Amino acid sequence: MARIAAFLLLALTLLGADTTWTRVKDLKSRAEMRIYKKGAREPVNATFYDATDDKVIVVVKNDQVAIARDEIDRIDARTVDTNRKVSVEHTEKEVPPDPVPRPNVTAAPPGSEYSSGVNVGGGSKSPFQTVYVRPAAAPKN
Repeated sequence: MARIAAFLLLALTLLGADTTWTRVKDLKSRAEMRIYKKGAREPVNATFYDATDDKVIVVVKNDQVAIARDEIDRIDARTVDTNRKVSVEHTEKEVPPDPVPRPNVTAAPPGSEYSSGVNVGGGSKSPFQTVYVRPAAAPKN
């Protein structure tokens, strides 16, 4: 009975050990990322492309780059916002004719004025969230 319990405990530990890297693999393509490498001062700003068990594949300045998992200290990611609001604005108003004739032939006929516009609202982006932190090294005996 103790062997079964030890085996189940070991299996649960192994399954739960890789949950943070699983979160990296579950990211959607085109997610914005900040990858903090070992010993680097500044993060690498990249766009997520794919992830395997041992590396993450990202796009940095139009170049596809693979970064090994053991080179990474931390990954922060921001999801892609596809819910951009689009609003179309169209106004029309009557303007009384101008009593003084104008010499400009290209002007619109008096009595009408039109305007329209399209607004694509991005709003504020979602904040970066930490999706991976390199686990602490096991103490050496």
